[in-house]
Amino acid sequence: MELSQFTDYSLRVLIHVSLRGKELSSVKEVADAFAISRNHLVKVVHNLAKLGYLDTFPGKGGGITLGNPAEEIEIGKLVRATENLTILECFPSGKQTCCIAGVCELQTVLGKALQAFMGELDKVTLADLMKKKPTLRQRLGIK
Repeated sequence: MELSQFTDYSLRVLIHVSLRGKELSSVKEVADAFAISRNHLVKVVHNLAKLGYLDTFPGKGGGITLGNPAEEIEIGKLVRATENLTILECFPSGKQTCCIAGVCELQTVLGKALQAFMGELDKVTLADLMKKKPTLRQRLGIK
């Protein structure tokens, strides 16, 4: 399974902002740290703020912080909010144009695989991703 770039960037933003603690981060800092387009990150940050994962403070001296403690940010929930998890058209949210939809076992097998994948992500919070905090801070140039 491959997650979209949007979800990847969403996770990176949250990791970077979490590493800054209560100190404000900026989109530019995150873009520079990960060598990602600032324009892409503006859209990601806007979406994360809309979903409640980030608090944003506009204007000079503004920035972004986590909207909730890292321990409360569930990775599975974030992935569900940022990803289209329809693997095939025969999935419940798909178009159902396949003539064997509903009788083909592929739908069942892939559904179970997706449940297992999401089940693992549901066990993880943003705080769990911070176990190597000093090394993460160093690699991202955060003092």
